[in-house]
Amino acid sequence: MENDNMRSTDEACEAVVRELGDALERAGIVLPSLGLDAVTLTSGPPRAPLVDLGRCSAGIARQLTEALLRARADRADPAAGPVDAKHGNEGGRG
Repeated sequence: MENDNMRSTDEACEAVVRELGDALERAGIVLPSLGLDAVTLTSGPPRAPLVDLGRCSAGIARQLTEALLRARADRADPAAGPVDAKHGNEGGRG
């Protein structure tokens, strides 16, 4: 029973990694090292494996930042003002 729970947790975590990878790819971003952390994957319960976002170039980090800021701006309250893409805040404040 415990092995079945571990397997289903691992499978769920793998599915999350695939979904994240697909979503990033749709935004034009590839994190080459995206995967499950090997140490926590093999350590077993009670902890679920961690997602390892890995390393990426500064250019990819900038793309990821811009994509997150665009998503935030798309959901933002228009009264809050624009999001400053360089500093990640509303209207360049803060």
